[in-house]
Amino acid sequence: MTLLPDHPRHTHAVVIGAGTMGADVAVVLARGGCRVTVTDPSPERRNELAPRTLEALTALGLSHRAANVQAVATLNDVAWADVALVIECIPENLSAKQALFAELVQLAPAHTVLTSNSSSFPISAIGEGLTGQARMLGLHFFMPAHLVPLVEVVMGPQTDEATAQRLISYMRGCGNVPVLVRKDKPGFLANRLQHALAREAFAMMDEGVATAEDVDAAVRFGFGFRYLAAGPVLQRDHAGLDVHCAAAATMYPSLSNTDHPARALQDQVDAGRLGMKTGAGFFDWPEDRRLAEKARYNHLLKQGLALLADELPPLDRSF
Repeated sequence: MTLLPDHPRHTHAVVIGAGTMGADVAVVLARGGCRVTVTDPSPERRNELAPRTLEALTALGLSHRAANVQAVATLNDVAWADVALVIECIPENLSAKQALFAELVQLAPAHTVLTSNSSSFPISAIGEGLTGQARMLGLHFFMPAHLVPLVEVVMGPQTDEATAQRLISYMRGCGNVPVLVRKDKPGFLANRLQHALAREAFAMMDEGVATAEDVDAAVRFGFGFRYLAAGPVLQRDHAGLDVHCAAAATMYPSLSNTDHPARALQDQVDAGRLGMKTGAGFFDWPEDRRLAEKARYNHLLKQGLALLADELPPLDRSF
């Protein structure tokens, strides 16, 4: 039976993929006290890992834990005997993830918990047909993973619940706020909520109700601002459930329920304007503006973390 330690200190974890997400997940594990092996065939990404990890952990006053992160080229370079946890962070391609998990079932000891950071594919699809699905879970982080506290622990139909609960404790030890998602529906929990909001936002842009700038302002400086203090359920207790219920009865019939992306979104994609990665999306992103925006964004996330510090799981700094 898989028995994941309930705290990451002095355990060995493997991250597969040293891209942006994989590197940040390695930071998350290292700050919890893990020894982390990151696998990636790219020499460039492996070389970038150490300075990136050191910078992030130094900002937390944990620079000594950067030495716990090492990069190797292949799965065969991993010392598998004591690996407690694997987190897959490769690109979103189902067949590639399925092939990887088929390898992991053979390489990882029976006690190792196997997880995927996929935001698109349920763990039941990734592990389909494989033995040992009781130890397989989704473990979905949000970019940038070392700054956004939330992580979703997603159960498949065959996942052992005791393993899921221990994974929740393990991630708390890394300073995360884990939530248990008991059914691996598309989008899990947080992305379903985000897409429900985005569908209505883009529908109103299509209707000419508001511009992209005004939609963003309404969320950031209105109800989104309050979400730092209370989520949508607790917020309704603050406001009064009778008020919310009456408003819902009035608005729900007119909310968008389209089953395809809004024109405002699809037109950008069709034009190749995919956001910062292509230099333009809803807004234009020349390199200097992109870098300035990334810095502003990360700065505000760090300030938000400081505000919520008393409500986040503490890190064990005793070693």
